[in-house]
Amino acid sequence: MISLLFRPLVTEKMTKLGQKGQYAFEVDLSSNKIDIFRAVEKKFNVQVESVRTMQVKGKSKTQLTKRGRFEGKTRHWKKAIVTLRKGDKIEFFENI
Repeated sequence: MISLLFRPLVTEKMTKLGQKGQYAFEVDLSSNKIDIFRAVEKKFNVQVESVRTMQVKGKSKTQLTKRGRFEGKTRHWKKAIVTLRKGDKIEFFENI
């Protein structure tokens, strides 16, 4: 169950929201809100209030080189924003 959390999303916006108790994770595409809720509570030992999810569509990319044009696409992925109970905190950079 914990393996559906791939990585935390550490951006400037999410760092500001972290002060309010909200954290973002890249999660498995097939996971639902209940699975994410349980996985975060189990892995970080915190109380989760709510989970919001969104699917990010992949973009098409084109690169022009001497050998011609290469086309590709970035992958689709799913983002989950987790709101914790007041007073709970997740420390991503404890060892620094």
